Amino acid sequence: MRMTLRSTSTRTFVLWPALVAAEQLLSGRALRPRWAPLLAWGYLQYRWSGAYRTRVGGGGPGMSRPPERVVTSGIYRWTRNPMYLGHQIFLAGVALATRSPLAVALFAVHVPWFDARARDDERALEAQFGATYDAYRRTVPRWLPVADIWRKNG
Repeated sequence: MRMTLRSTSTRTFVLWPALVAAEQLLSGRALRPRWAPLLAWGYLQYRWSGAYRTRVGGGGPGMSRPPERVVTSGIYRWTRNPMYLGHQIFLAGVALATRSPLAVALFAVHVPWFDARARDDERALEAQFGATYDAYRRTVPRWLPVADIWRKNG
């Protein structure tokens, strides 16, 4: 992972936790370690889904090097944006583990930011892959499989 502030991954997994940790030390609030598995889940989902997409779809893990093929297997069978979802799970874990107003604000700001970014990426993928991506987009939810269940049954 290249350490630059332009990198979303560096901000999510290094900078924001460091800032929240500093705020946490100053506040004197105790950590809630029971939320540590959420942090691990988010980070590992980000890393593993990126490696999987690169291995199966080609390109790079991010959209700076888009995939060469639409990936519809593995975790991509359940959500179109597992890497971005991993970021959000991690940030939710930071907020829950620290009860930090800063962490809550970071999570709240990033939910719509990642949604807009996913929509931009999806437009680019549809332009690149056409009907193949459109068919995938219509059958796999952007974020959570449970949201798709609600939509179908609602």
